[in-house]
Amino acid sequence: MPLISTGEITDGARSGATGVGAFNVVQIEHAQAIANGAQSAGLPVILQVSENTARYHGGLEPIGLASLAVARAAGVPVAVHLDHAESADLVREAVQLGFTSVMFDASALPYADNVAATRDITAYCHSHGVWVEAELGEIGGKDGAHAPGVRTDPDEARAFVEATAVDALAVAVGSSHAMLTRDAVLDLALISRLRDAVGVPLVLHGSSGVGDKGLAAAVHAGMTKVNISTHLNKLFTRAVRTYLDAHTEAADPRRYLGPARDAVAAEVARLLDVLARPGR
Repeated sequence: MPLISTGEITDGARSGATGVGAFNVVQIEHAQAIANGAQSAGLPVILQVSENTARYHGGLEPIGLASLAVARAAGVPVAVHLDHAESADLVREAVQLGFTSVMFDASALPYADNVAATRDITAYCHSHGVWVEAELGEIGGKDGAHAPGVRTDPDEARAFVEATAVDALAVAVGSSHAMLTRDAVLDLALISRLRDAVGVPLVLHGSSGVGDKGLAAAVHAGMTKVNISTHLNKLFTRAVRTYLDAHTEAADPRRYLGPARDAVAAEVARLLDVLARPGR
């Protein structure tokens, strides 16, 4: 299937008042699991490669090209997205590799500097047909640098989107990155106010800390793109640990990475269904 853009997927979700899952790739088994889960669900999905993951692999190209290959081989629409890039050079590399969307994160900068940097990235990406997500209102838990109590102001969000021409906005509404429990309480009224204010898809980061009912409620209130990473990594690691506990002499990584890949695929399919049918 030809590579689809994140914009096409999110536009379809918004028109149907549903949400779409964006799941982070750490290694090729994650990419395969996410695509397999989407195929089982019969729903589109977004593969995300973060700047931290690119650094882990010694560069974006190895894991980026692998994710693009998995996306092109899938039987359902799969987009490949650069997540939380703080480096403009990395954004340009992703565009050249064939990523159809990027998330540029300049939220640690003062507001005016965030606007200027994001506007420049957006102009570059749009000139290459690439969709851009940005962040306003730091989201808790990102490398311990952001305060969990931060909330995005709707008026500032509207001004930011107008000034930068971004295609989607990540907002702070009560979730936090790297949560190991699914008990975050989202500000649903704020989500609705943001939806009415900005006119572009809203993105929920830190969604691993939100339970199924919270995810569905967030989509119903106005969220479109829902990012999930830690939750899947927990399942992946648990499956590996379970296999190795039962097979202490195991040496072939395929023996324990295979079950981990299957566990993630099953959960991706389930979560995509939760997001696609928020009104159930």
